[in-house]
Amino acid sequence: MDLLRSYVEGNDDELDEAEEHNLPNPKSLSPESSPPRLLVAKSSAPKVDDTMLALTAAARAQQSLTRPIDPTQRAIAFNPTYDQLWAPIYGPAHPYAKDGIAQGMRNHKLGYVEDAAIDSFIFDEQYNTFQRYGYAADPSASVGYNYVGDLEALKQNDGISVYNIPHQEQKRRRVESKMESEEEEGGEDIDSTEVENPATDTWLAKNKKSPWAGKKEGLQEELTEEQKKYAEEYARKKGEERAGTSEKGEAVTDKSTFHGKEEQDYQGRSWIAPPRDAKASNDHCYIPKRLVHTWIGHTKGVSAIRFFPKHGHLILSAGMDTKVKIWDVFNSGKCMRTYMGHSKAVRDIAFCNDGTRFLTAGYDKNIKYWDTETGKVISTFSTGKIPYVVKLNPDDDKQNILLAGMSDKKIVQWDMNTGEITQEYDQHLGAVNTITFVDDNRRFVTSSDDKSLRVWEFGIPVVIKYISEPHMHSMPSIAVHPNTNWLAAQSLDNQILIYSTRERFQLNKKKRFAGHIVAGYACQVNFSPDGRFVMSGDGEGRCWFWDWKSCKVFRTLKCHEGVCIGCEWHPLEQSKVATCGWDGLIKYWD
Repeated sequence: MDLLRSYVEGNDDELDEAEEHNLPNPKSLSPESSPPRLLVAKSSAPKVDDTMLALTAAARAQQSLTRPIDPTQRAIAFNPTYDQLWAPIYGPAHPYAKDGIAQGMRNHKLGYVEDAAIDSFIFDEQYNTFQRYGYAADPSASVGYNYVGDLEALKQNDGISVYNIPHQEQKRRRVESKMESEEEEGGEDIDSTEVENPATDTWLAKNKKSPWAGKKEGLQEELTEEQKKYAEEYARKKGEERAGTSEKGEAVTDKSTFHGKEEQDYQGRSWIAPPRDAKASNDHCYIPKRLVHTWIGHTKGVSAIRFFPKHGHLILSAGMDTKVKIWDVFNSGKCMRTYMGHSKAVRDIAFCNDGTRFLTAGYDKNIKYWDTETGKVISTFSTGKIPYVVKLNPDDDKQNILLAGMSDKKIVQWDMNTGEITQEYDQHLGAVNTITFVDDNRRFVTSSDDKSLRVWEFGIPVVIKYISEPHMHSMPSIAVHPNTNWLAAQSLDNQILIYSTRERFQLNKKKRFAGHIVAGYACQVNFSPDGRFVMSGDGEGRCWFWDWKSCKVFRTLKCHEGVCIGCEWHPLEQSKVATCGWDGLIKYWD
């Protein structure tokens, strides 16, 4: 108890002492609070007079509000006033310009020209008035009209300009000019009042012809003998052009040259007769590896080649030099005959079933039917349009039926016995490129520049199947598989597509042959006789071989310099292939 009493008395003494010295109550202080601060805060830095600094800052602010803006300055660090933005440029000459104007301020080759609020018509009016009369309106006058130049002429002309001369003044001047011209010609004196009065005969005589009527030619005189002769000759030429060139193909004399030793051998057999011992060695085809022979004779590119049907002892070639040549394959390897009957490049060729005759289609708009042995033209067909593809009906009893795909979107059918057009298939929207017979020759498939395939019944001009997809490209070459169940179509997006020849003509999405570059070229696609390989030329002169089952590239051959446009597999010798290109060569590979 004594200890507690002494503790209470000690606390009372501390409270009295704190009240005397104005100190905080120790009981009010929590143990977590900081102790009281008893010292006054003082700075040890020396005192500085900042009066001049404040005056300098104020002067700079005032200067920034009054100084002009530098035209070369890209950014402004303050808000300029209207007067600053429109103030003229002061200061020394610009260091990079002779006349002291920055490059960005130039709008004329002589410096800076301010925009003037003068319309171009008003400027031309005042300019021409000054050139004519010697006075013009002062453009610097802000109020009213002030004139510069010849003020006496201004008073004399009553301030008119060249564009507002009174109508009476114009008429008077016109009459005076007429009178002066007539006086110079020696005419009689005419009273000006009579000329101006429309009721007088003088006015009628002077105004018979309107000044705006223009010059009228006199009556045509009779032609001279020379002019009549020229007109008749010109009319005759025009008539021949209409009858010949526009409606039919160009007329060319047909010639043929035989290059062999004899047209018949000692037994009387023709030079086109196939060898009797020509037979297929086996049914298995092989990819060629080496070059065997090169046929040289065309002076320009070769556009198509065709082997003689079934035997292949001869090969026919169509050249861009307007000539068609047939070459020996088995023996001498020389050119046997040249057929000359076109005036422009030959586009397509086609043999009949026995090879004794063949068709040619040229850019001269003619289709010609040739005798292979004699080189004579049997018949000529033309519609006045360019034929892109020609085909004979493969049936033996319909070898007189000719189909031609034309540049005017039509497929035209002729009967070659009568020479008349028997049918026209007109559904395509572009030039027809290919004609391919399918389904035992009862139907045929055509491709066109309109990027579509159309299937027709032979003899009926109605499309039974129309194939067109957004992803499709033009297909300039189509070949039939030896089993006749598939079509290989050369698409211009650098791939070969396969279509079924059954009822629906569906695209076989599992088979696609690619790797070659054919965009822009109508490179021929073809099959090996056993159907195991697909081949095609390309735009870089190579010949590509693919495996039919796996769709993989089997081999490529560098065949030509330029485009390899055509390739044909020999019908009997299973490992030999012929190619042609735009270098004018035909090559034989084994």
